[in-house]
Amino acid sequence: MKRREFITLLGGATAAWPFAAHAQQRDQPARVGILTLGGAPANPLFAAFRQEMRGLGYVEGRNVVLEFRSAADDPKRLPELAAELVGLSVNVMLVEGTAAAQAAREATSSIPIVMGVVADPMEAGLVSNLARPGGNITGFTSLTPELGTKRLGLLKEAFPDITRVGVLRNPRNPGNAQQLASIKEAAARIGVDVETAEAERREAIGTALDQLQKRGASALIVLADSVYFNEHKLIVLLVTAKRLPAIYPDRVYVDAGGMIIYGPDVTDNFRRAADYIDRILKGTKPGDLPIQQPTKFALIINATLAKAIGVTLPNTLLLRADEVIE
Repeated sequence: MKRREFITLLGGATAAWPFAAHAQQRDQPARVGILTLGGAPANPLFAAFRQEMRGLGYVEGRNVVLEFRSAADDPKRLPELAAELVGLSVNVMLVEGTAAAQAAREATSSIPIVMGVVADPMEAGLVSNLARPGGNITGFTSLTPELGTKRLGLLKEAFPDITRVGVLRNPRNPGNAQQLASIKEAAARIGVDVETAEAERREAIGTALDQLQKRGASALIVLADSVYFNEHKLIVLLVTAKRLPAIYPDRVYVDAGGMIIYGPDVTDNFRRAADYIDRILKGTKPGDLPIQQPTKFALIINATLAKAIGVTLPNTLLLRADEVIE
C-alpha cells in the first residue's frame, strides 16, 4: 500500500463522516483544515470565513481548531499538505482554488471538502453535478469563464480607442484557460487584438507585465486566480506605475488602488462556506449540499486613479457603477 493511500485510509477511518463523532464528543473541538495555494491566514477570504465562524458560535481554541496549510504558490506542495491534513484527522477541509481542491480530493474520499472558490468544478473533474454533487465535495464557484467576455466589454466601453488588450493569466489555473478563450472569442467580434503573458508565481508577475507593454497592449485584463488575489497589491502597484488602464476580478484590487473591477464577491463565498461547514459538522452530508454560484456581483470604479493618470471615463459607465471612488 502506498504511503498516501495509507494516510488517506487512516484519516478516513478516524474521520469518515466525522461530524457524527463530533456530535457525540462535544468536549472535543471540531478540527477544520484549510488548504490554499498561496494565501495567508490574514487575507480577506480567510478573515471573512473566520469572522462568520465566530458569528456561528465557533471560538478558536475552544470548540474549533483551524489547521492552516499554504503551499506558498508552489502547486507541487499541495498533495503533501492535503495528505498532512488528512493525517491530522480534520473533520472537514476548506479549500481555495482548483488546484487545492484537486489535491484534497486525491488525498481523501471520506473527509468532507468545501470549496471556497473554484472556477468550474465540473470542468475540473471535481463533481459531475452541481445541484447534487454527491460524494464528499461541495462548495462555491466563481463563474469566471463567463465573466471574461463581460470584463472585455467594460474595458472597451471605458476606453473605446483601445485596439490591443493584454491578459495576465496563470497557466496552471484551468479556469484561466476558459476565461482566455471567451475573451479571445469576444475580442474577435469587436476587432480587438489580444496579447497574453503568463505568470505562475509572484516573481514572474513583473516580467509578464513588461512583456505585455512591449507588445503594445494599451489596456489590461487580470484574470481571476488565487496567486493573483494574494499578490493583488503588487499587481496594482506595477500596473499603476505603467499608467496602464486595467480591469480586475475582485474588490481587493480597487481597494488597493486599481482602476476598475467587475466580478463576484468571492469574499462572500467564504462567508457562506462557514455556513456549509457548520451544517456539515452538525450532520449534513456534503454531497447533499448544492454547489452554489456567486450571489453578489459588483462594478466598482476608482475615478480618483483615472484622473491621476489622465484618463476620462464615460459618464454612462460611471452612472452604471455600483460604487465610484472619488
